[in-house]
Amino acid sequence: MIRNFSQTDIDMLLDVWLSASIKAHDFVASEFWDSQLKSMRNTYIPASEVYVYEKGQTVIGFYALVGDTLAAIFVAPDLQGAGVGKCLIAHAKSIRHTLSLSVYKANLASVAFYQSQGFEITGEGLDEATGQDEYTMRWTPNH
Repeated sequence: MIRNFSQTDIDMLLDVWLSASIKAHDFVASEFWDSQLKSMRNTYIPASEVYVYEKGQTVIGFYALVGDTLAAIFVAPDLQGAGVGKCLIAHAKSIRHTLSLSVYKANLASVAFYQSQGFEITGEGLDEATGQDEYTMRWTPNH
């Protein structure tokens, strides 16, 4: 079930975010992700429109929007490939007319996933925090 984020979800959400970030971004030191936990808890999550995917009483995935930007989408590593990410993307598409996102070029699985969900690469840049090259991708209906 996808529902609005509640503050009581924060610890489970951060567990999903950290474990999935380390797995998906093995080209960035895990210490970097650890160092971002406080900012995620105190700045990024509160500033975003967040939806969680809940199974039973457990948050197993989530996404965060800032305007029309998909700022984050993460699924617990042991549940990736089971359709949770597709459900989260479909939910985001149902409440926005267009979506954009940034993804590391080295994260080939995520780039392919977003392309399979109708996102197109529209630009390239550099993530200053990690020094990693990234793509900007965009989804609009009927593409």
